[in-house]
Amino acid sequence: MHVTRRRVLQGAAVGLAVPWLVPSRVWAQKPSQRLTMGFIGMGVQNRHLMGAFMGHEVQVVAVCDVDTTRREDAKRRVDERYGHTGAGGCKAVRDFREITERDDIDAVCVATPDHWHALVTLSALRHNKDVYCEKPLTHNIHEAVEIIRTVEATKRVLQTGSQQRSSKEFRIACELVQNGVIGKIQRVVCSFGGPPKPCDLPEEPMEPGLDWDMWLGPAPLRPYNSVLSPRGVHNHFPAWRNYREYGGGGVADWGAHHLDIAQWGLGMDRSGPVEVIPPEKPGAGSGAKLVYANGVVVEHKGGFGVHFFGTDGEVAVNRGRFKLIHHGKVIAEFSNAKEQKNTSCAAQVQIAEQQFLQNAKIRLYESRNHIGNFLECVQTRNLPVASHQEGARTAICCHLMNLAYLYGKPMKWDPESFCFVGGTGDPKWLSRDYRPPWKV
Repeated sequence: MHVTRRRVLQGAAVGLAVPWLVPSRVWAQKPSQRLTMGFIGMGVQNRHLMGAFMGHEVQVVAVCDVDTTRREDAKRRVDERYGHTGAGGCKAVRDFREITERDDIDAVCVATPDHWHALVTLSALRHNKDVYCEKPLTHNIHEAVEIIRTVEATKRVLQTGSQQRSSKEFRIACELVQNGVIGKIQRVVCSFGGPPKPCDLPEEPMEPGLDWDMWLGPAPLRPYNSVLSPRGVHNHFPAWRNYREYGGGGVADWGAHHLDIAQWGLGMDRSGPVEVIPPEKPGAGSGAKLVYANGVVVEHKGGFGVHFFGTDGEVAVNRGRFKLIHHGKVIAEFSNAKEQKNTSCAAQVQIAEQQFLQNAKIRLYESRNHIGNFLECVQTRNLPVASHQEGARTAICCHLMNLAYLYGKPMKWDPESFCFVGGTGDPKWLSRDYRPPWKV
């Protein structure tokens, strides 16, 4: 019986054992039978992601950016990869809906500024697309809740770009914590940048080739400034993330990575904090706390990266860094590659794993490649390692912390009903004013 690509993607192969790195044969040899993808927001991050996805032999059929130069550069990269010349090949578009609403595209990759994440993702989900969306998954709490509900309703696959879940040092750190190796967890310290500020950038002359109105989208109308959208093919991460109208500052940037690991280690992937405490000093850029129902406190301040403190020891982890202290003894440590030339992070992680996790009762989701994991789940229809639940709930943690910095008030939170309780907070804080015609 002939089985089309789309039938496979809709679940015909749910029971198959699939390798972590999905080989090209999964999508067959002919380009027309591969998974088809569109990429939206062609800055530094999506250029990297697009190259990685093409390395898995997907078929990129469309790219989108509001900047003409970035859009055409992305098309050129795709066409050169596939050997297209002349007319045809990859389509370059300005409006994301020309990708999300196409019937012949299976999945989209979203790497726009944060204030666009939810609108693009929801459009894709509602038009039967699977989605890989960068972190933080949303710009506010309302959007996170809407994405959870929409994924559940449409049964699409969504992977958040929280790739630390696909790195072994983070998984082992969380397994050590969840298996009680360091005893009862008392607190967690997460290190990342501060909250965003209101945009106060001066007006700069507009150059042709950029749809500035479309770049702003649901955000308030304001004059152009190149800090927000540098023209052309640049090689840095623009500072739009520092401004509240478009991003969540360091709290929603690196905080989305490290708070995600805190949630994972605490076993809170389907829940979240019940209280949010602002910093003691008004206007401070660190010191906010998330409090969980079991009394564990996650604090934002400088440190190792993600640092779990328990009654019997400590586990600290960051990218390429790892430390385990058990009953006062350092069991494994790699924190300085220049000074520790006779070992590696992987070697120290293995020491901890072999000593404490050989017969572990709790094993966490093992993904060895974040993009490969997404593609595998597109085929099997299983949940990926950083699904809509993990991505949305981690984003909510970031947004709650930013609200504590912004308003300086303690808040009680119900992670089940996604609302403030106990007479605290304001429902208006959960969303934003969307500039028409955009709305979530």
